[in-house]
Amino acid sequence: MQRIRERAQFNAVLAGRPVASTPHFALHLSARENHLALFPVEGTWLGVLLPKRWAKRAVTRNALRRQIYAVSQSLSDSLPRAAMVVRLRSGFSRDSFHSASSEALKQAARAELLQLFDRLAARMQPTDALRHD
Repeated sequence: MQRIRERAQFNAVLAGRPVASTPHFALHLSARENHLALFPVEGTWLGVLLPKRWAKRAVTRNALRRQIYAVSQSLSDSLPRAAMVVRLRSGFSRDSFHSASSEALKQAARAELLQLFDRLAARMQPTDALRHD
C-alpha cells in the first residue's frame, strides 16, 4: 500500500463526493487510472486528512492516524486498487474522551473505521439483483 503525500494527489481524490461515511469519518475514492501521472505505482493508495479543526491536539491526530493506517493495513487484501483518502469530518467529544490518546478513543475510532471500510466493501460488491444466471 502506497501513502498519498502530495497536495495534488489529495486534491485529485477529494474532488469527488465521499463513497462511504460514518459519524466521524468520510472516505473518498478515485480510480487510479484517471490520474496515472499522480499515482505511478499500481496498487492501493491511501491518504489521511485530519484537520486541526476537528482534532486540536497533535497526540489525538497521531493516534487517529495510526488507527487508520493499522485498520487499512489489516484489510489491505480486500481494499480496491484505487486511490483513497480517509477524512475526519467531525471531532470526537472531549466530554466522552478526556484523554487525548485514551484507549477508549482508539477503540471507538477503530470500530468506526472498520464500519467505514465495510460500507466501502458493500458498495463495491455487485448486487445479486443485477445478475441473471
